[in-house]
Amino acid sequence: MVRNGIDNIGKHSHLFKGKRLGLITAPAGLTADFVPTIQILHENFHLAALFSPEHGVRGDIEAGGQVEAYTDPYTGVPVYSLYRADSKRLTPEMLDAVDAVVYDIQDVGVRYYTFVYTMLYALEDCAKAGKPFVVLDRIAPLDGVTVEGNVLRPEYRSFVGNYPLAVRYGLTAGEVATMANEQMGWGAELHVVRCEGWERSMLYPETGRIWVHPSMGLPRFETALLYPGTCLFEGTNLSEGRGTTFPFEMIGAPFVEPYSLAGEMNGLGLPGVRFRPVYFKPTASKFKGEPCAGVQLYVTDGRALRPLETGIALLYAIKRRYEAFAFLPPLKEGSRPFIDLLCGDSVYRDDSVGAAEVVRRFREESERFSREKRQYHLYD
Repeated sequence: MVRNGIDNIGKHSHLFKGKRLGLITAPAGLTADFVPTIQILHENFHLAALFSPEHGVRGDIEAGGQVEAYTDPYTGVPVYSLYRADSKRLTPEMLDAVDAVVYDIQDVGVRYYTFVYTMLYALEDCAKAGKPFVVLDRIAPLDGVTVEGNVLRPEYRSFVGNYPLAVRYGLTAGEVATMANEQMGWGAELHVVRCEGWERSMLYPETGRIWVHPSMGLPRFETALLYPGTCLFEGTNLSEGRGTTFPFEMIGAPFVEPYSLAGEMNGLGLPGVRFRPVYFKPTASKFKGEPCAGVQLYVTDGRALRPLETGIALLYAIKRRYEAFAFLPPLKEGSRPFIDLLCGDSVYRDDSVGAAEVVRRFREESERFSREKRQYHLYD
């Protein structure tokens, strides 16, 4: 059976005994038997603080919603926010309350997904404070081999891209932490409690583990597999399916004609995916309560699928077909358009560069990253 780090915690109790522990976690922080990591640490060690990423430690905060400090009603442990309007860092006061920080969140392996930056910020903060940092590692659900997309340029750093990773990076959280700690020269006392039984080539369904959504927008494994490509539409005036039962699986807007779009996309013969014309009315987010039309994406072969390249093809098809299409303006004055932050580059807005050229450039960058990352692999 494939086991995550939390399932092996009994072999590493020396990392936790006698210490005031601060835990960064989320609802998918569970053992194979569905026992929350919060409960494991609270009942067996001294859980002194909970540190909340986006969505909250219990998953009760919507995407982008600010997390406030409070007391966890189930354990009586104070919860401190790592998703504040003014900062997403551990403060000296938070670090004074603990002797070590533990991280247990199911990552997706996609650069836009904010949990990885919560981890890296905390790792850097612990390095500066001289506090040990323990990653209870979890398998990479989109496999640990496939790499897609460009590597983030430093001038496009944000909380949806704050480290030079490829879009789909094929690393576990523990491997990302190991790589960053070395490349950035932080010198943190980093411990990775490794997974067992996982092979890098495995997609999540091949592990035998039950999918527990790591955040509300990724309810199914297929959603997570499509997410590297369909998340791009968060930077546009199209709905990415939020407010429907198929977020990141349906893309559309009131101005889209679904049948011709689906026909064009299926005609491209993209591997591992089919497109169906669809109508929907979001109950939240973009176009709330408005009738929309577009396409629904279906994964037919998870191994063959290249989700980012699929998303790029769909983005450029819609961009070409509809005058009403637009990239969203910057979230605040003086910042970059959100599509640039997602991309880690401005190439999607460059009308002189077509989809084929973007894919060609991205493949070159992903191949370089794939070679670079191998030295930080903790698993075969």
